[in-house]
Amino acid sequence: MFFGVTSRSARGISAAVALLAIGAVGCADAIDSAKAGAKKAVRQRSVFSLTPGDCYNPNKAVSESEEFSVEVVPCEEAHKGQVVGEFAIEGESAYPGDSGASKIADERCPTESQKFISDTWAVPEGVDLFYYYPTSESWETGDRAVSCTYAKESGTFSGSLEDKSLNTDQSTYLKGANAVYEALWSSQPEADQIEDDLPGYKKQAKAVASALNTHVAALKAVEQPETVKLRTQLEETAEAWKDAASAGNTDDFYVAYDLAFTGIDPHKTVAARKELKLATTIPADDAEVWAS
Repeated sequence: MFFGVTSRSARGISAAVALLAIGAVGCADAIDSAKAGAKKAVRQRSVFSLTPGDCYNPNKAVSESEEFSVEVVPCEEAHKGQVVGEFAIEGESAYPGDSGASKIADERCPTESQKFISDTWAVPEGVDLFYYYPTSESWETGDRAVSCTYAKESGTFSGSLEDKSLNTDQSTYLKGANAVYEALWSSQPEADQIEDDLPGYKKQAKAVASALNTHVAALKAVEQPETVKLRTQLEETAEAWKDAASAGNTDDFYVAYDLAFTGIDPHKTVAARKELKLATTIPADDAEVWAS
């Protein structure tokens, strides 16, 4: 999945409201425009005060580098984004810089967002993960907050993204599946070639094998036929990841890794997801990774 970046402005929200020119427009149109403008002004909120669950429309393009305030709206109305998580940057005595702050958000926001929405497959097409993080100026005032959001650069969506009605089987599956992919991507070595960092890739394999074992163990409580089939397949996949983690050389690693990576292809989970009444459309970014 692509992670967009939006930094927070150090300055607060401006109270000024732009004047509406009546000019050549009809009186009724002017009144409607004035009402809409006043409604938007009343809904303005500083980005410092956003909380998980807030649906909003940014005053600038979603991907602009700075934002002072946003229009918070009822989630039933069409909107560009929703706040899905938040956390405070800790352990940094000095401002880590834009790159450092965004790296922290990159690492934390996927996990924080899963507390709000467990099934990322259910996120509407075109809605991606963005975040607001402190600037050097706001850091000096004590700002450490990062707001994680799902937002859409083109168009809008309606309704809240929050998971509120998952049953036990759905929750069990999603918790384990999310942990597996989190283990895969969060431990991805920086080296593109396995030969350049075999220990790093073996460490990644160990993390995925552990997450898979936990996932498989939890799935034993789910007795639906397609999910049972998936559990059996994932047991074999976990062994392949274990073999990769203990590989003595690069060639042995490649043999095990090929089976391991293929084994967690999201296409292989569609039947179980359908059975569990979860979303079955694979996110485009994930589909591209396994297609290549």
